[in-house]
Amino acid sequence: MAGVEGAASKATRKPGPKLTPMLSQYLRLKDAHHDAILMFRLGDFYEMFFEDAERAAAILDITLTSRNKNDPQPIPLCGVPHHAVEPYIQKLLAAGLKVAICEQVEDPRGAKGLVEREVVRVITPGTVLEEENLDPRTPSFLAVLGESEAGFGLAVTDVSTGELRIFEYAQSPDVADADQLARRETLDALAEEINRLGVRELVLPNDAPELQHLLDRTPRIFKSRMPRSWCDADDALQWLATVDADTAGTIGSAGHAALGGLRSYLRETYRGTLGHLRAPEICHPRDTLALDEVTRMNLNVVYGPHGERRGSLLGLVDRGVTPMGSRTVRRWLLSPLTSCHAIARRLDAVEVLVEDVGLRADIREALAGMGDVERLAGRIGARRASPRDLARLATALTRIKNVRERASSATGLLGDLACSLDPLQDLVGRIEATLVDDPPATVRAGPVVRTGCHAEVDELRELARDGKGWVVALEARERTRTGIGSLKVKYNRVSGYAIEVTKANLASVPEDYVRKQTLAGAERFVTTELKEQERRLLGAEERLRQLEGEIFSELVEEAAAFQRALGANATALGGLDAMGGLAELAHDRGYVRPQIGEGNAIIVQEGRHPVLEAMHSAEPFVPNDCTLDDSQQIMLITGPNMAGKSTYLRQVGLIVLLAQAGSFVPAASAEIGIVDRIFTRVGASDDLTAGDSTFMVEMRETANILRELTDRSLVLLDEIGRGTSTYDGIAIAWAVTEYLHDQGPGAKTLFATHFYELTALAEERPRLRNYSVAVREWQDSIVFLRRIVAGPASRSYGVEVARLAGMPESGVERARGQLTTLER
Repeated sequence: MAGVEGAASKATRKPGPKLTPMLSQYLRLKDAHHDAILMFRLGDFYEMFFEDAERAAAILDITLTSRNKNDPQPIPLCGVPHHAVEPYIQKLLAAGLKVAICEQVEDPRGAKGLVEREVVRVITPGTVLEEENLDPRTPSFLAVLGESEAGFGLAVTDVSTGELRIFEYAQSPDVADADQLARRETLDALAEEINRLGVRELVLPNDAPELQHLLDRTPRIFKSRMPRSWCDADDALQWLATVDADTAGTIGSAGHAALGGLRSYLRETYRGTLGHLRAPEICHPRDTLALDEVTRMNLNVVYGPHGERRGSLLGLVDRGVTPMGSRTVRRWLLSPLTSCHAIARRLDAVEVLVEDVGLRADIREALAGMGDVERLAGRIGARRASPRDLARLATALTRIKNVRERASSATGLLGDLACSLDPLQDLVGRIEATLVDDPPATVRAGPVVRTGCHAEVDELRELARDGKGWVVALEARERTRTGIGSLKVKYNRVSGYAIEVTKANLASVPEDYVRKQTLAGAERFVTTELKEQERRLLGAEERLRQLEGEIFSELVEEAAAFQRALGANATALGGLDAMGGLAELAHDRGYVRPQIGEGNAIIVQEGRHPVLEAMHSAEPFVPNDCTLDDSQQIMLITGPNMAGKSTYLRQVGLIVLLAQAGSFVPAASAEIGIVDRIFTRVGASDDLTAGDSTFMVEMRETANILRELTDRSLVLLDEIGRGTSTYDGIAIAWAVTEYLHDQGPGAKTLFATHFYELTALAEERPRLRNYSVAVREWQDSIVFLRRIVAGPASRSYGVEVARLAGMPESGVERARGQLTTLER
């Protein structure tokens, strides 16, 4: 199974008869991390050896060389520069590999013999923290599965932000063979949640072969393993007591096991402080509208028809000006609400921003350019922030003050979010008083600390500045004294300062010059004066770097103390940005506020497909009505291909989804009774990897709908039974329709079909109504009017559609003749 164990396992190595101390050190560390590509720090490069080098060179498209080339068995070698390693790490992760970063953990100048090295971090797809390796609009979730007698627990975190969620799935304590179906259904529910969240890495116990079904249902997700003993519920309870004692009592034993496993896995891989993890959010499936993977795909919720953002509902709705806003909108679309009160609060806020154009513009202007406060807070809490990160945070907090001042007078959810913002002005003052105006990306790249902030920093900086000026003056003076015009005073990080004289001028070297180093075309010398100045200068520069590092670390600790406030700020900003984007969309496209109620009806007047309307704005979209209630539970829709049946089904589903996500909708009016699930059965597709034909996939999807639906569900069926013989297909479609009407719980259903025989059901089933797509015949051709009208279609137009598609005229005429014969 690709990716389950990460990188390649240990292989037989043949390093030759001689093994240097450095290679022995490498192999010792590699054996401890055999499932990862080991990047071994040597000077300015990360080197990879043996099978790691061979594999990495091919993936990274870099030169594969070898160490000890003259040996009978040279050692494969490749390397990448340490200062530009992130793109290479990203490529290895994308190839389904883990990466272990090995650093020097002692100063080479003070080392006796081999420099000590350790693996300081193991990077996996779910533990990436670096901004350049993350999609700003998408969360980066790591999920860990835990299990107890009570069932399964799933702990999900975005390490880059500290967001943490807990899911629990009950399971009978005694799972006999007869109850394996129930266990399989639980694993199906787990897989649905994992896929819905877009988890990047799933961690499972390494001795759980019974979870193979879960692995099969999540094929595109990177898998990692861990010992079952890591799922330490006691560790989770102790941690919860420090962050949110009240939450501990709301989580069951399975949730505690998953949380303990998550913390253990992060300690082993991430190897940094976990102080930025927030108190967990306890998630209950009943609180959100369930959208299974098939429905998300058929409605193009996140991805368009070609797997891209374009053509998706998210691509249309996401107008966030901050990464937090984009991620919030994504979550809202994937987890629409089922609480009328919660939906109404969100709609109230959007309505205020629709009507108050000035307020909306002010908020969005203040948010624009703020950056990713949530991931900034994550890096600060993880103590991995850079000086540039803190400067960005100060800028963002200043903008937060403007947002709060402008929106705090609002009521409801909008006002609550605005008032919850904390500008942390004292922290801003400390950052601005400590850091230079444009700090570097790293402390060692200096300067970092503002002049006037710290007396010793100022003194050392002045000494270093004067010392460098002294070196320039020395070079000029020595040129005059010796008469050597090409004489230079140079600095080398290894050998320090020296006076360099070309070999042609060696006869002019004074007696007080002491030879230090011989080069190919020159000699390097030192003097007593230069050695003394070097000691003072290098000592000042090293002390300056050390002191600036200490001051910056203290500043990071001060900022990390506000972790909870920073996380709350990020959540509020994401909500404000998301609602501002929804309001702008509603204003621009003429959406209306839906009426949400506890009733069972879905009544839409002049509804439109939001994505198609926006993509084809040059031609007006033909709107349609929809009424589903207790008297009209099923709308059976007939009509030709290409006339708009599929569009109609999808637009009703998307209008319901948008409404329960808290958005205005593309319609003249909409009344939405709360829906708990949207099911879709659309089109023809196979699953050859599982050995399933298109018809088997169709039947599996249909069976799942009939098994899982409730009286609150919305069912969208676009053809059933078309993958088998005509009579089998009609029989299956007939039985499914009867079940939905008679034996099912009364789920609201739109059923588009080419089986006109089904229209007879309207005479027998009182809650089923026939509808069709209006078509006009004109000059031996047809025109699609895109209107859904009452009554069944008068006839099929398949031959006419084939003609429109370009079938040769002789074929069209032959088809018409055969159709007449068959109809008789």
